[in-house]
Order: sequence, then C-alpha cells, then structure tokens
Amino acid sequence: MGQIAFVFPGQGAQYPGMGLDLAEASPAAAAVFRMADALRPGTSEQCFGGSREALQETANTQPCLFTVELAAAAALKERGMEPAAAAGFSLGELAALTCAGAADFAVGFQLVCRRGALMQEAAERNPASMAAVVKLDHETVEQLCSRFDGVYPVNYNCPGQVAVAGKAASMELFSAAVKAAGGRAIPLKVGGGFHAPFMEEAAAQFAPVLAAAPLKQPEIPLYSNVTGLPYDGDCRELLTRQICSPVRWEAIIRHMLAAGVDTFVEVGPGNTLGGLISRIDNSARVFGVSDRESLARCIAEGLTC
Repeated sequence: MGQIAFVFPGQGAQYPGMGLDLAEASPAAAAVFRMADALRPGTSEQCFGGSREALQETANTQPCLFTVELAAAAALKERGMEPAAAAGFSLGELAALTCAGAADFAVGFQLVCRRGALMQEAAERNPASMAAVVKLDHETVEQLCSRFDGVYPVNYNCPGQVAVAGKAASMELFSAAVKAAGGRAIPLKVGGGFHAPFMEEAAAQFAPVLAAAPLKQPEIPLYSNVTGLPYDGDCRELLTRQICSPVRWEAIIRHMLAAGVDTFVEVGPGNTLGGLISRIDNSARVFGVSDRESLARCIAEGLTC
C-alpha cells in the first residue's frame, strides 16, 4: 500500500458558496471557519455568500481559499485520514505548510492575508493577466514567451500545459502566436500576473513578514513550488521566492510518486490539481474533497485503498 498526500489548490479554484456544505457536515471544518472569522471578520460570509467578483480579488481570494482548504483538511483528519506528505499550488503551499504542522492556523492565516494584500497591490501597479497554454511542450512555450516583451512561463503544470503571465499589451499577440504553433491559450480567472517579475516587490515586502513568523519544521514532507523537492531546513527563503518564481507542479508530483505516494487528495475547491496529476501519471489514485458528498466518498474509498 502506498502513501496518501494532501494537495492544496491555488487561485482560480474559488467559487461562490464554497465551504458551506463542509461547515454544515463537519464540526472540525466549522471550527476552522470560526477561527478565520475571529482573525478576519466576514471571511465565512465571503466564502458562503460572496460574489464571484469579490472572490476574484486577490486580497479576498487568498484568505478565503486558505480557510476552505484547511476546513476540508480538518474534516478529513476528523474522520481518520492523515497525509504522509503535502504540497500546495501557489497560495495552496501556505495551506500545505499549515496542514503539515509548520505553522498553526492563526500564523498561516495571517501570512496568507498579508501575502494576498501585497500581491494585489503589486498586481494593481503592474497590470498583467495569465493564460494556460495547452497542446505545446514546455520548451516551445518558453521559446514563444521569449519573443514577447513581458511574457513569462510561470506554472509548469503537467505535460502539454504551461501557464504564462504577461502584460496585457503582449498577451493578445502571444495568444495568436500560440495558436499559430498549434496550441491554445486559455485565460485564467486570477487577478494578476503571478509567479513572474511583476511580483518582485511583493516578494521583497513579504520577506520580513516571514522572518517574523513563528514557523517550525514540518511534521511530514512538504514540497516546495520553487524546487519541486521537499523542504530541507528553513522554509522562509523559498516561500519568499515562490511569489515571483515559477511553480514546478509537475516536478513536485513526480518526486512525490518516486517517494511512494500513490494516492492524492485535492483538499478544497475544484478539481484542477486532480486533473493535472492524472495527466502526469494516470496510475495515481486521485480524490477531491470540497463538500459533504466528496468527503464521504474520499473517506470510504481512500481509507480502504
């Protein structure tokens, strides 16, 4: 029998009403929402009843997603499922960090709130958008990006899919070049050009916030977006770089598989990460937990794998 890993999604997974069913189904999940509301009043209300537009604002997206993801993880642990490893995509890395015991909920939540505010400020100063490029290999996407001013490969998601961030003035021409090369550029519902040089100022401002945070060593292997490998030593430097560095998601999953993980649970809204994992290795077992029904299914099947 292999190991179970919890994986936590990033921005773009949010949707109105997320987390409400979990809070009603799980006392542990409901307790997480209460903790979030004590630190940032109105967080539950935004998750349960906020508009799509409000949830897309980075300063709201990050604390709301973090809360729903930690609520889902709490519901899983409440029912006896413990991960052997953890990783998160972009924002999700802070949720993974907290789930892995490197930060308590209050510390993780406050980091996410500050990170979200800094990234939104950087996005407003440096207008940019993101798109997922499909049907082209990584090298081709890198070559296409190099032809345009202010367009960067930022998320290496799986074979045949790389997300890019770029200046608005360049993205239309870039998308046309992708189409001419046989690929397709799909706009992403995020509020800025993340994991690119557009975020360098946010990373610099986040560094002292991390330096002051009481972080501990994770209790289970925790994989870094920057390296694709488990953290070894203080995570602060890599978490700072993560804001303006590409996410090496495919590398993370391949290293997890090599370490003995064969079951992945996407903890929180959406099913994007599960789809990417299946494309990286279709023999991996993949579950998602975002509501009462998926929680029950994951526990019933995941604990008997």
